[in-house]
Amino acid sequence: MILEKANPTALPRLRILDRYLIRGFTRIFVISLLVIAVLYLIVDFFDRIDNLLQAGAPLWISMRYFLYKIPLLVSRVFGFAALFSALFSLGMLSRNQEITAIRSSGLSLRRISLPLLLFSLLICLFTFFWNEALVPIFTRKSQYIYQVEVRKKQPRSLLGTKDIWISGEGTFISADYFDAKKNIIQGLVIYLLDRDFSLKGLVEVPLARWDGTRWEAREGRQWHFLPDGKMTQRKVDLSLPLSETPEDFKLFAREPEEFSFLDLRKQIADLKGKGIDATEYEVDLQVKMAIPLVSPLMVFLAIPFALRHGPGGGFALSFGLTMLIGFGYWFVLAFSISLGHSGALPPWVAAWLPNLTLALVGLFFSTSEE
Repeated sequence: MILEKANPTALPRLRILDRYLIRGFTRIFVISLLVIAVLYLIVDFFDRIDNLLQAGAPLWISMRYFLYKIPLLVSRVFGFAALFSALFSLGMLSRNQEITAIRSSGLSLRRISLPLLLFSLLICLFTFFWNEALVPIFTRKSQYIYQVEVRKKQPRSLLGTKDIWISGEGTFISADYFDAKKNIIQGLVIYLLDRDFSLKGLVEVPLARWDGTRWEAREGRQWHFLPDGKMTQRKVDLSLPLSETPEDFKLFAREPEEFSFLDLRKQIADLKGKGIDATEYEVDLQVKMAIPLVSPLMVFLAIPFALRHGPGGGFALSFGLTMLIGFGYWFVLAFSISLGHSGALPPWVAAWLPNLTLALVGLFFSTSEE
C-alpha cells in the first residue's frame, strides 16, 4: 500500500471508500435477497399448491405452511443475492467510470474489492447462525403442518426420543432408524399385546423392507410367551405383523434441514453406535459447513467478472451471470451430494467439491485480471 505510506491522509480516504463500497453492496444485497426469496417462494407455491388443494387445506393453514418455509427459502438464496450484488454494484461503478477514478489514485483491483470480500465473510457467519437458529425450528414446524394439518396424518409417537416409538394396532413398535428414500426400517422391534395390554410376544428384525404392499424381513426372530410362563421362538423370514405403511413412518423421518449442526453430529454418533450406516448424514453434515461459504466464494468469483466488463456492465448482464453461475453451482452441488449419499464419493469430497470448483474458477479469473 504505497499510497497509504506516502500520504497520511490516505487512510481516512480509504475508510470512506470502503464504507461507500460496502454501503452500495449492502443496499443491493438486501433488495436482491428479498426479491429472489419472493421469487423462490412463488415457485415453491405453484409446486405445492396442487397437493394443498387436493388435500382440501384451508387458506390459513396453507399460508402458515409457506410462512414457516421462509427461513429455509431465504437460506438457499444468500449466495444468489451476494453474487448479484457484487456483479451489479461493481458493474455500475465501472460503468460510471468510478473504478477508473479509484484506480487512478494508485489502488489495485484487489484493494478495491477487499471490503466486499471481508463483508461477505460476515454474510457467511450470519448464514451459518441463521441456518442453525431459525431453519431447523421453522422447517420442522412446516413439515408438521404439511403432514398433520394438511394430510391429516396424526403422529402416534409415544416418546420424544431420538428413536422411533409408535403405538400400533395391538402393538408397540420400536425402530432405530427409518430410511424414507429406500423404505427400509433398521433395528425394528414389534411388541405384540393382548387385549388387556399384557405382552404376548415380540418380533425382533434387524432390517425390514417395504415391497409395495407389506413389510418383508430376513433373519428376524419372533418370541411367543405362553400362559405357563414358557417361551417359544421361531424365525421370521417373510411378512411382518405390521399394519403401518412407510407413510406412517415418514412422519418421524427428519430432513437434514430439520437438524442443527450439533443435532446432526449426535444423530451420526447414535447411528454409528447402533451399527447403522450414517453416510448420508455425514454428507449432510459437511454440506452444513460448506453452504455458508458460498457467499464469499460467489463474491470472489463475481469481482473479476464485474470489473472485466467495464462500462458494459448492468442489470441484464448481472442477472444473467447470476442465474448462470448460481444454478450451475446448485446443479453441481445436487449431483455431488447424490454421489456422496450413494457412497461413490467420500462425504467431505461430495460437500466441498462444488465450493472448490467455485474457488478455482474465481482464482483463475482474478489472477488473469491484473
